[in-house]
Amino acid sequence: MTWTDRDLRDILQRTRRIAVVGVSMNPVRPSYYVARYLGLKGYTVLPVNPMHTGEQLFGQPVVASLSDITEPVDMVDIFRRSDAVPPIVDEALKTFPALETIWMQIGVEHEEAAAAARARGVDVVMNRCPKIEYQRLFGELRMGGFATGVISSKL
Repeated sequence: MTWTDRDLRDILQRTRRIAVVGVSMNPVRPSYYVARYLGLKGYTVLPVNPMHTGEQLFGQPVVASLSDITEPVDMVDIFRRSDAVPPIVDEALKTFPALETIWMQIGVEHEEAAAAARARGVDVVMNRCPKIEYQRLFGELRMGGFATGVISSKL
């Protein structure tokens, strides 16, 4: 599916709670600074990474899987390889009956899993980054698209 700017803006405006699957605890990893940025923009970011269960990230406990999240989630943002997507989407659909969006990061696509989500009325965005789209659509995109202040080329 091709998303218009209006579609993406609508998704980002209606979303409040985002489960980030595959988030890293390492501040130089894209999953970390994307999740950090989204949190700074007012989203509640719920970190999911079985390697760091029980640790804290952005004021939230890291959980092992989506089914460990007890609150409703609007969006599941996937930072995993494409071949890992189907069970994540299946778990998301089972765990969050009011889920609105599955978002697969840049380089992540799985059409069969996307079709299953769409069949349940869930929007699916593939091969895009919500941080980049937020910056682009809401006038915050700076040189390179990643002005987080975390990574610098200065010595």
